[in-house]
Amino acid sequence: MISGWKRATIAKMASAFEGDASSAETTFSEKEVEKLHARIGQLFVERDFLASASSLVPGSGGKKR
Repeated sequence: MISGWKRATIAKMASAFEGDASSAETTFSEKEVEKLHARIGQLFVERDFLASASSLVPGSGGKKR
């Protein structure tokens, strides 16, 4: 089974390095990029809120474990 995978990999390995790089890149629409940026911003706000709130918990001292 592994030898079959090895043969298939070796046979297709050259194609991984051929062609232009742009064909291998994933393209995202502007709408998807904006949606992802919004999600990243939301996660940063949540992280900052939880970090400040954890310092208020008695006994934890806001320290990471």
